[in-house]
Amino acid sequence: MVEGGVAVQIGIILVSVLGLWIGARLLVDAVIRLARRFGLPELVIGLTIVAMGTSTPELSVSVDAAFKGLGDIAVANVLGSNIYNLAFILGVISMLKVIPIGELLVHRDGTALLTSTLIGGIVLFDLQISRVEGALLVGLFVAYTAYLLRTDHTEPETNPNQLLGEGRVTRPVTERVTFRGRDVMFLLGGLALVLVSGDYMVLAASELARGAGISEWIIGGTIVAAGTSTPEFAVSLVAIQRGSLGVSVGNVVGSNVFNITGIMGVAAVVRPLMVSGTALETLAWLTGIVLLMLVSFWTGRVLSRLEGALFTTSEIIRWILGLVG
Repeated sequence: MVEGGVAVQIGIILVSVLGLWIGARLLVDAVIRLARRFGLPELVIGLTIVAMGTSTPELSVSVDAAFKGLGDIAVANVLGSNIYNLAFILGVISMLKVIPIGELLVHRDGTALLTSTLIGGIVLFDLQISRVEGALLVGLFVAYTAYLLRTDHTEPETNPNQLLGEGRVTRPVTERVTFRGRDVMFLLGGLALVLVSGDYMVLAASELARGAGISEWIIGGTIVAAGTSTPEFAVSLVAIQRGSLGVSVGNVVGSNVFNITGIMGVAAVVRPLMVSGTALETLAWLTGIVLLMLVSFWTGRVLSRLEGALFTTSEIIRWILGLVG
């Protein structure tokens, strides 16, 4: 790659980072105000609206791969993103700020996370996902989302200083009423800016990697996998800075449930998926990370800085093992 081309790609990455940060701030603030207005806990908003929005890159990649008959790419994208979300994003977030964990996140959403992962393992056990299995996965996600919205909308208000999953925001956001629909516009605009910035960052980083002679397999397993999760990372970082633990953690947990049920299900409905045996190895790693994360949630009801460092290190080790292998 010529020197001018390198400079252009680096410039695109820098602008993309700025776009991610601005978009994430708009999105998080809008979500907090909407949650208050409609009486929904921020955790639920993070688990549903924000999670589905930030998972759009994974949805695009997996559905496109399914159309082309590339089952390995469609499924690897989902499993790899889920591992990255839990081990790296939550790991980094907890190193920045110890995350308190409430009962709802442990019992309800932790159960949903583990159950969706195990169900994904069941449908992948024969190394294929049929349209019927895909439709069932989508149905499970719809049912889970409906349950969240129905139950939490009717739950009474709780103390803002309670632990994550039981309360709402711990740091106030200025409320200013300007015109009807402003927060919806900010939410959609922030989400669009995050997604577009993330997409450009992935493309620019991939070009730099190709110019450096890195193989397509390594690009797909590292840069693209991490790149499709940049919206989740940006939103979670900004949310933790704004004191919105519910959006920060709910975004990650909700994205994982959506990825393995909604996205993998939609991809299989588009075209039945066939995968190689390596999918089971990746699935086993993901299951182990999920179990360890839930154990961390249970012990002390916090995700500590030490635990975050261990999870982050495990993701680095996974990348090294993949590159060496």
